Amino acid sequence: MTIFRVRVLDTPTSPFAGGTLRSDDDCGLLVGDGVITARGPFDVVRAEHPDEPVLDLRQGLLLPGLVDTHVHFPQVRVIGGLGLPLLDWLDRYALPEEMRLADVDHARGVARDFVAGLVDAGTTTALVFGAHQAPAVDVMFEAADHWGLRVTTGLVTSDRLLPDALLTTPERAYAESRELAARWHGKGRLRYAVTPRFSLSASEGVLEACAATFSEVPGSLFTSHLNENLHEISEVAALFGGASYVDTYDRFGLVTPRSVLAHDVHPTDAELGTLAARGAAVAHCPTSNAALGSGLFPLRRHIEAGVRVSLGSDVGAGTGFSLFKEGLQAYFVQQLLGPDGMLLTSAHLLWLSTGAGADALGLGDDVGDLSVGKQFDAVWVLPEPGDPLAVGLDNASSPDDALSKVFALGTTSDVGGVWVAGEQIAAGRWRSPRPR
Repeated sequence: MTIFRVRVLDTPTSPFAGGTLRSDDDCGLLVGDGVITARGPFDVVRAEHPDEPVLDLRQGLLLPGLVDTHVHFPQVRVIGGLGLPLLDWLDRYALPEEMRLADVDHARGVARDFVAGLVDAGTTTALVFGAHQAPAVDVMFEAADHWGLRVTTGLVTSDRLLPDALLTTPERAYAESRELAARWHGKGRLRYAVTPRFSLSASEGVLEACAATFSEVPGSLFTSHLNENLHEISEVAALFGGASYVDTYDRFGLVTPRSVLAHDVHPTDAELGTLAARGAAVAHCPTSNAALGSGLFPLRRHIEAGVRVSLGSDVGAGTGFSLFKEGLQAYFVQQLLGPDGMLLTSAHLLWLSTGAGADALGLGDDVGDLSVGKQFDAVWVLPEPGDPLAVGLDNASSPDDALSKVFALGTTSDVGGVWVAGEQIAAGRWRSPRPR
């Protein structure tokens, strides 16, 4: 066992439901077998466990491992394709790159780049939008398993309106999905996600196949896109006889507490009611929504309707892996909405980046904060002396102010260490896969 001596910040309860930021400038966290077994003032924890080694991390700030609930593995190399709305951006940047993953060696390199991006950003848990090619999904699972990350991903399925190289059939989608789930679901920290790209490119037959896999793989998740772009929404309605976007999934039993739908920038009140009634979550992807001009996310409407909301980086329409940047952009969006927006504190931003994501992914009992009984998934924020974040932290007036500065100024270069289940998988700007 090890005692981590830390300055720690976390949000064990949602600030949207009355929770507050929990902080301790000299906290002792006793970690054994990857689990936090004691937490309290360092002197108390040390006195109770005098023979355990101590790792002093008070030079920086310790936060829970970050949780990204919507990020595209095949798109890591097309980040920065600006200037186009969603459907045009897909045609110009994303889909040509995704076709290249038919080459398994290419896919393996992309997976390596992708996982390194997650780790660099302090992301320890992610719901990953996979690839259209089953062998590429295999190498994504392999890369995540090698690093020990908590990753949920799966085969992306479509049978219309995409390049032929990315299309499948309902029968093949079902067979390949079940085979991938049999190989990977429940192995280590991996789980399977049933993933039609969006109902624009997934017919009723593919959605029926998705529903079959979802019901037959216990503990699997469902993820797709929802209400991202106004033109996309009108096209979906035309394909499904005027149905709402949410209904295109709900009619197949795909909207449940194990469902995470990305974006939802333009929901109707009825759709929000359905999402809330089914217990589904929405992944808010603010840099992507801004980059593609999709719109300003109506957070207040979601919260007041009772819809769970978490954060997603949406690489590669999103502009990077850092959930600190996503949190800051989420704050900006709500400011721009004026009276329709919500004033977000740093505690809200940390919750959206950690506990909300863990809850959305059904992992709230395991990760999301640094309480006793939780897995020790953590990110150590340690800026270089003299850089803007270091100056800001040195002059912070309170824990809330310090956390605000992390979101305002923090970058991937400020990540000084990353742990998953008590195992350090990255240290500073140097990365190394966990020992095998």
